[in-house]
Amino acid sequence: QVPLVESGGGLVQTGASLRLSCVYSTRTTSVNAMGWFRQTPEKEREFVAAITWSDSVTYYGDSVKGRFTVSRDSAKSTMYLQMNTLKPEDTGVYYCAASKIPTHYWTSASVRDYTYWGQGTQVTVSS
Repeated sequence: QVPLVESGGGLVQTGASLRLSCVYSTRTTSVNAMGWFRQTPEKEREFVAAITWSDSVTYYGDSVKGRFTVSRDSAKSTMYLQMNTLKPEDTGVYYCAASKIPTHYWTSASVRDYTYWGQGTQVTVSS
């Protein structure tokens, strides 16, 4: 069973909003934190946002601060990414990831600190 499944991507115009969702399987995964990353063919995987599962502390990449909001619903085992005022440079495949590392050892923006990854969902912002 796939531990993480993303949804909510799509094609939108500049200035629009989208909300991504990531559901994790509690039968195969227990997590301490989850994050969102994005990637294009031209760039390495880029940190977008993350949230700790116990106390909802949030972290953001500089390029999305003030426009994106990460949240989680423990009862639904789901993490969300609300993306507002989208720009063409936000285009990419968005991946959710889950970390089992205790949060005092975890670095939100480090790809290596995440154990599970979703399959990705495409977000395209047209100008």
